[in-house]
Amino acid sequence: MLAKHGGVAHHAYNWGLWLTRNILQHNLLHPDSKIKFPTAIDLHKLLVAMVKPKNFWYYEVPKTAPYGCFKIFIRCLETLLY
Repeated sequence: MLAKHGGVAHHAYNWGLWLTRNILQHNLLHPDSKIKFPTAIDLHKLLVAMVKPKNFWYYEVPKTAPYGCFKIFIRCLETLLY
């Protein structure tokens, strides 16, 4: 069960990193039409809507595995960016 939690958190982290990198790149290239930077809650909602239905193994662990990862991820990004 610990490995499943770690796997889901790792996948969620990589997905969140990919998404936020794309948002930051878009905002740099298009300063007139910036996309709002997501919060941990926004990332979790997007994950539930876009990623979770395609990856059945997300349902084998509690929702705290990816959400906790997003909270830490956003906190680290805010420290780096601001």
